[in-house]
Amino acid sequence: MTARKKGRLTSLAAGRPPTAQKPKSISRKATKALINAHHVLDKKRAQAVAKGDRAAEDAINSRINDLGGIEKYQLASLQGQRLDRGGDSSRILMDWLNSSASMSISSTDPRLKMLEVGALSTKNACSASGIFDVERIDLNSQSDGIIQQDFMKRPLPKDDLERFDMISLSLVLNFVPDAVARGAMLCRTLDFLKQPGTQYSSSQRDLFPSLFTVLPAPVG
Repeated sequence: MTARKKGRLTSLAAGRPPTAQKPKSISRKATKALINAHHVLDKKRAQAVAKGDRAAEDAINSRINDLGGIEKYQLASLQGQRLDRGGDSSRILMDWLNSSASMSISSTDPRLKMLEVGALSTKNACSASGIFDVERIDLNSQSDGIIQQDFMKRPLPKDDLERFDMISLSLVLNFVPDAVARGAMLCRTLDFLKQPGTQYSSSQRDLFPSLFTVLPAPVG
C-alpha cells in the first residue's frame, strides 16, 4: 500500500465530504445523530488519509455520501442552531464576551469586524449582537448573506482596513484533512487579524484581536 504524500493545504474543499440533495426537515433526534455521525466519520477519514489507506478513505466517503453529504450536514447544523435546539455556538462566544470584566462597548465605539468562516446563517448571536459587523464565508453558501469562498484561497489583506478584530472557526477545523493542514489554516488566520494596539479602547485590549474556535467532541 502506497502512502499518499501530505501536501500543503491550499483548499478547504479537499476536506469536505461529497454533496447531496438536502431533505426538507430533520427531527431533533435525527439532527443530533447525523451531526455526531459526520464528526466521527470525518475523524476516521482523516486517520485513513494519514495512513495512506485509500480503500478505507473511499469507503468512509461513501458512508458520508449515504448520510447526505455536506448539504444534509449543513441542514442539520442549521436546525441545531434554533433556540429550541440549543442555539448556535456563537451564543457561547457572546456569553463569554458579555461576562468579561474587561468587555465594555459603548454606543460611541465603532463596531468590531468579524470574519465568520464556515458560516451557516446570517441571524446567529454574533450577527444580532450589535457589536460586530460580520463578513461571512463558506465553501457551500446557504444564504445570500454568505459569500461562497475558500478561506485558504481568500486574498490576503493589504492593510488593517481589510483585517478583522475577530475570526470565527466554528466546526471548521474538523473538516481539514490532517494536523499539518489544520496548523497551516490556524497560522493563516494571523494574516487576517488586526495587530494588537491602541486602536482598541482600554476595555477591549485584553480581548481583541481574537480567534474563536469550536471543535466537535470526537476530534477535541
